[in-house]
Amino acid sequence: MGYSRLKEILEQEKVNLVGSYQPYPDEIYLTVSGGDFAKLCRILHKQLNMPVMMLFAEDLRATCGKFALYCVFLNEQECSWIIARQDIPADKPVFTSLANDIYSVSLFEREIKEMFGITPVGHPDLRRLKLHDEVWPEGLYPLRKDFSPAQNYSATGLKYRFNRVEGEGVFEVPVGPVHAGIIGSGHFRFSVAGEPIINLEARLGWTHRGIEKLLEGKNTDEALKIFECISGDTVFGYSLAFCQCIEKIFHLDVPERARLLRALFLELERIYNHANDIGGIALDVGFTFPAQFASLIKETVLGLDEKLCGSRYLKGINAVGGVGKDIDSVKQELIRQALPKIQKDFLALEEVLFSSVSFMDRVDATGILRAKTARDLGVTGVPARASGISLDTRKVLHGIYDSLSFKVAKEQSGDVASRLRVRCKEVKESIGIIEECLGGLNTCQMRVKEDIRVKEGFAVGCAEAWRGPVRVWASINAQGVIERCKIVDPSFQNWEGLTFAVLGNIIPDFPLCNKSFDLSYSGNDL
Repeated sequence: MGYSRLKEILEQEKVNLVGSYQPYPDEIYLTVSGGDFAKLCRILHKQLNMPVMMLFAEDLRATCGKFALYCVFLNEQECSWIIARQDIPADKPVFTSLANDIYSVSLFEREIKEMFGITPVGHPDLRRLKLHDEVWPEGLYPLRKDFSPAQNYSATGLKYRFNRVEGEGVFEVPVGPVHAGIIGSGHFRFSVAGEPIINLEARLGWTHRGIEKLLEGKNTDEALKIFECISGDTVFGYSLAFCQCIEKIFHLDVPERARLLRALFLELERIYNHANDIGGIALDVGFTFPAQFASLIKETVLGLDEKLCGSRYLKGINAVGGVGKDIDSVKQELIRQALPKIQKDFLALEEVLFSSVSFMDRVDATGILRAKTARDLGVTGVPARASGISLDTRKVLHGIYDSLSFKVAKEQSGDVASRLRVRCKEVKESIGIIEECLGGLNTCQMRVKEDIRVKEGFAVGCAEAWRGPVRVWASINAQGVIERCKIVDPSFQNWEGLTFAVLGNIIPDFPLCNKSFDLSYSGNDL
């Protein structure tokens, strides 16, 4: 769907474009009046089948007396982003909700209401997500520019209103927010009739740290350090998404060697996390031997990471414009020696799992997420591909994978077994990608880093991390300082996918379903 064809469709549908702007070959901004914003979004999503990847607001009252609303769509056919924009008057902070037509924007709209005080009129559920009612006052919106964390305020003391299922024989089972183990904080409220779960409501936000507010006023080097600390198991994925965003704004050409190194490290991060997840699934059914075997594979990769760059979790590698660390011939040989062992151990782990009748009995047809439900919710990454949705931004977006060959791992059943198989397939593909990267490193040299010239602008960055696509939109001023940064972890929408996947299962299967999604509390809460 080219831009000229899109304009024809919008003219036919009588969508009044106030303006259009294409700052980069893969980004188009379409500004419409408030009345046409919902119409434009419905056309892009429903008529042209573009998934909603982000919906967020920006406070521009100091410069032009208004807020701006952005809805970011992924145009898979053209490998590009289409961003619908609407200006919202400061004296009337409302917009027409899209949630009744496009359910995947529901959480985004709730977030805009609590963070900016901009009301999505007609939204069916405006409960808070991260600013818990018990402690956060009414009328205080932290992502507005005039918010001051030092100001005095009083907690509301209100209780959160859970959606309840009532009837004879129905009872609730609360779990969390504090859990046994080292996982993050999240509250889950199960409604059951007998044994089957008939409703699950997740309340998150317990680890909200105000990351997007923290990034305001930071330069790119300071911000990069923050991005590496957002979600400890996705250090490289987060830093890569941010760097790609800033490189667009600054019009930087990343050297071929740096692109190959980025792909290599991103796949190492994918391997160790998938191995950890597979072991966790085994552990949740009491299958301890493969769980320990998987932990050894994970440790092999983490140990390799430390030898390559001095960080087990790949900190300090990405830099705006490329990478800050290279891999010499000695380190390349370490990878070549480690890959066969990782591959051999992983194949053995697969054999143990898939040959166990009792294990397969627990994971087959458990925690099914249907493809339509996944699409409606905006689910991405491993859970989406396990439900038959083939979206993998490594294939769609131009970038570090353009010269690399791999197959998108996909299953159809949408159950725990399917999510397990997708991870197994992705590990094998990752090993192949790393081998291809090593071959490419021999044909290109690390280019001397260019002097970075700060430029004003805004852009979208995206990296297909191991959970799914990490999305970043940043606006930089002329001094190279962040004015607004929006971050979306795949967990943000995938948590809702989990609440649907468990329906009809029993509560003892929830840990198994939960681990097969393996979502991030910190990435969701930001």
